[in-house]
Amino acid sequence: MHIKDICLEGFKSYATRTVVPGFDPHFNAITGLNGSGKSNILDSICFVLGITNLQQVRAANLQELVYKQGQAGITKATVSVTFDNSERNKSPLGYEDNPEITVTRQIVVGGRNKYLINGKLAQPSQVQNLFHSVQLNVNNPHFLIMQGRITKVLNMKPPEILSMLEEAAGTRMYENKKEAALKTLEKKQTKVDEINKLLDQEISPALEKLRKEKSQYMQWANGNAELDRLKRFCVAFEYVQAEKIRDNSLHVVEQMKTKMASIDEESEKTQGEVVELENQVKALTRAREASMGGEVKTLSDKVDSLSNEVTRELSKLNNMEDTLQGEEKNAEKIVNNIEDLKKSVEERAFALKKSDEGAADIKRKFQELSTTLEECEREHQGVLAGKSSGDEEKCLEDQLRDAKISVGTAETELKQLNTKISHCEKELKEKKSQLMSKQEEAVAVENELDARKKDVESVERALDSLPIKEGQMEALEKDQGSELEVGQRLKDKVRDLSAQLANVQFTYRDPVKNFDRSKVKGVVAKLIKVNDRSSMTALEVTAGGKLFNVVVDTEDTGKQLLQKGDLRRRITIIPLNKIQSHVVPPRVQQATVRLVGKGNAELALSLVGYSEELKNAMEFVFGSTFVCKTTDVAKESEKWNTCYISKRWFPDTMQ
Repeated sequence: MHIKDICLEGFKSYATRTVVPGFDPHFNAITGLNGSGKSNILDSICFVLGITNLQQVRAANLQELVYKQGQAGITKATVSVTFDNSERNKSPLGYEDNPEITVTRQIVVGGRNKYLINGKLAQPSQVQNLFHSVQLNVNNPHFLIMQGRITKVLNMKPPEILSMLEEAAGTRMYENKKEAALKTLEKKQTKVDEINKLLDQEISPALEKLRKEKSQYMQWANGNAELDRLKRFCVAFEYVQAEKIRDNSLHVVEQMKTKMASIDEESEKTQGEVVELENQVKALTRAREASMGGEVKTLSDKVDSLSNEVTRELSKLNNMEDTLQGEEKNAEKIVNNIEDLKKSVEERAFALKKSDEGAADIKRKFQELSTTLEECEREHQGVLAGKSSGDEEKCLEDQLRDAKISVGTAETELKQLNTKISHCEKELKEKKSQLMSKQEEAVAVENELDARKKDVESVERALDSLPIKEGQMEALEKDQGSELEVGQRLKDKVRDLSAQLANVQFTYRDPVKNFDRSKVKGVVAKLIKVNDRSSMTALEVTAGGKLFNVVVDTEDTGKQLLQKGDLRRRITIIPLNKIQSHVVPPRVQQATVRLVGKGNAELALSLVGYSEELKNAMEFVFGSTFVCKTTDVAKESEKWNTCYISKRWFPDTMQ
């Protein structure tokens, strides 16, 4: 079984789908320029084989295997390796009938990782067993012999060589399984001993205690049953006594029923008398209304007629207000149509004339109502002077009292009408003043319109006087088209830059009340100042995804932001009190400078400016990388196992 082709998509430097075919069954060599992705192909094979030590593939976690750590819009990495399985004697167990075996591994940023064998989901253990059956164990320390380890393999001692041979032959795998099984047996035996100890020390005494409690419960249950039997005897005795009392009370109930029947007869007689009395009262009431009800009815009719007139006048005033509101809306459109404004002004003047006439009518009605009130008072005085004596006097007084109440109600309504009339007069005055102001605005608008017309005429004359050559307009249109294209390209560039800088913007909500925002230092990209602009690209590649990490003072602040900060995207937080920096030792720096010359290779940390309180974070991001000026300098530095990045060229051994 050997590799036929490899398909990579979103894995490390392979952003788009890339297929690597043409593998030989016996020997293969991958060649290419530094930085072209040779090691990434080997890393992809190890990735599919299920490597657990990610340092072998130059990654700290699975997310770093995704293209640009998922920050370029690609959120998953997929690698498929197709194996030629034509030799059945060397096929994995259970796959002898498959001419090809395709193993796929996929990781998703913030999602679920999965394995597929021939397009079907599989467990990681199933994939490991498939490769172990053909003596492929990627987690064998000697599976990959990296640069600088050949000498170490040659200097191995016999036990180490034996271990390597066992790994190559596949017997080491069974030894590991045996050791794992023995460890599992030891754990199970320890668990069994703990269970036996638990039985002896806790469960057995608890069972004995429960047996004693059971016997006590049985005694209590027997006593409780005897108590229930005695209670039933008592209840039966009480029942017999209650029956005797019931028989005696039946006779008493019959007597009470007889008394109730006599009381019902007396109540019926009383109700008949009450009905007769009510009829008499109604007759007296009708007689009283016939004697004095005519005058009160006349007064009430007059009051009703007055209220109707007042209502009509109020409706007229409301119509006037609606007319004024419509005129105000028309005033806003005066710029578009001056003729409509003049007509609306005439309509407003006519409406004002009508409102004045309506106000005069209201005043006349008010005078008539006052005259009517005086006549009613004179009639009231005449009624008081001609009242009779005896029982008829009381009826007359009652009617006079009702008339006074009606007169008081009419006076109250008149006062309310007076108040409304004064309010309407005030509103009329305000509307008149508003109308005058609108007329002044109309005059100003007319003047401004005339001035604008004159400006337009002057511009037209100036245009007519300009000399226009043939073809000049077409040239201007072409220039305008080119300028629009340049403007569109600039807009596209601004949009791309905005998308690239989206990760630099970090917004959050205060996780607690009175939160001190100075604890959050910000994104690494905003906290540094590049001393040499020619090294910007190298520094960006050096930092990688760490360039968008957020620096905080302590891990507690980071927890608060992650839990209650209402973050809108996935971020990585660097706490200054917990972060461990990795700086190139001074002796290595000195040796590199002596080797390549001063100024040819500089520590990335020395090329950026930052605040002293951020030293740990900056050493964590830039402290382990050299920036070299040329490719030759980088190759010389590689001999000292120094990590480096060039501005345009990045060697394959970059970590």
